[in-house]
Amino acid sequence: MLKAGVGCSTASNPRIAASEAVHDALAQAGLERVEGALVFATTAYGAAFPLILRTVASQAHTQEVAGCSSVGIIAGEQEIETGAALSVLVFGGDAIRAKRLFVPSLRGRAAEVAAQIAAAVRPAPGPRKLLCLFPDTYNFEPDPMLEALERELPGVMMVGGGATEDGSIGETFQFCGDTVSSNSVAGMLISGDFDITVASTLACTPIGKPHRVTAVRENVILTLDGQPAFKVFADAAGPLARDLRRALAFVFLAIPLDPGSERIERGGYLVRNIMGASEEHGVIAVAHRPSVGDVIGFALRDGERAREDLKSMLEGVVGSTANPPAFGLYFDCVSRGSGLYQIPGHDAAYIRRYIGPVPVGGFFTGFEIGPIAGSAGLLQYSGVLVLVADRRE
Repeated sequence: MLKAGVGCSTASNPRIAASEAVHDALAQAGLERVEGALVFATTAYGAAFPLILRTVASQAHTQEVAGCSSVGIIAGEQEIETGAALSVLVFGGDAIRAKRLFVPSLRGRAAEVAAQIAAAVRPAPGPRKLLCLFPDTYNFEPDPMLEALERELPGVMMVGGGATEDGSIGETFQFCGDTVSSNSVAGMLISGDFDITVASTLACTPIGKPHRVTAVRENVILTLDGQPAFKVFADAAGPLARDLRRALAFVFLAIPLDPGSERIERGGYLVRNIMGASEEHGVIAVAHRPSVGDVIGFALRDGERAREDLKSMLEGVVGSTANPPAFGLYFDCVSRGSGLYQIPGHDAAYIRRYIGPVPVGGFFTGFEIGPIAGSAGLLQYSGVLVLVADRRE
């Protein structure tokens, strides 16, 4: 039987914070033997990260510890987005095993890093493998690395999120054992005989009608439907277009998951940033490389619509889960949280309302990794929920 617990602390002393979080997690789990521990800690602890990891490993009696730095943490019903805070999720049971992973020197080595991760994952026992990845957000090359991992590890569920920091350091940190590093990827392979449910929610909703790309130069869209791309963007943005900086913070490119689709609808599209827009030149620059003939649209980041999408996602999860989950992970974009909803603890409260008092640990991410049309892919402005349960009888 799977057992798990989550704990958190906001103590300023890092040793005390780690001890409090582990104590609470172990008490909730009721475990004598812990298989693994996931640790997410804000950058307020800085140089004390190794001390935190050693404390967790010692008190949880496991060397299988992994995680990363973050601007905020999630533990049960709590979302803490400022100051010193850390979350510890522990899990164990006869049907589950944990293996920490770490690969340094991430920048410019997507294929090599993917090969090293795959080599560590393949020998793991059990019919189910859940690979949780925590890369350095600033140096991660998502498309080549995730595509390589998909080829190397067919059937392995991949989830996770990019490590974050509060902007005062300029680098993120990845945790593995008692190793703390930047420009790297840490992870945890959870394997065994259990059920996995993964779902995602998006903080955006489509606005306006879809458009066809009629002229493009690399990532700069020149025309849409034969009109200057900036004009089409400004029409979709409406009053927001009067303040371009604000418009770029709330309006995004929407890309259908199905390249042949003529529609932009819930669950069927990705969002990518609009990096710049020029009224003078009539163009927009995007974090995507569309081709002439592609259908794209625009999406608006909005708290009320994000709430409705979250509720729809959770309703679907509840309807598809046969056994009660033993524990969960939640990777939530930094663009969500109290900045989106104007209240703290929003998503965690809804998760608790729908799935009950399940131990859920996580953090606020620079990007999210989750399933896209059956494959692992890069998500943005999303929340990715992972639930692990005893296998269906």
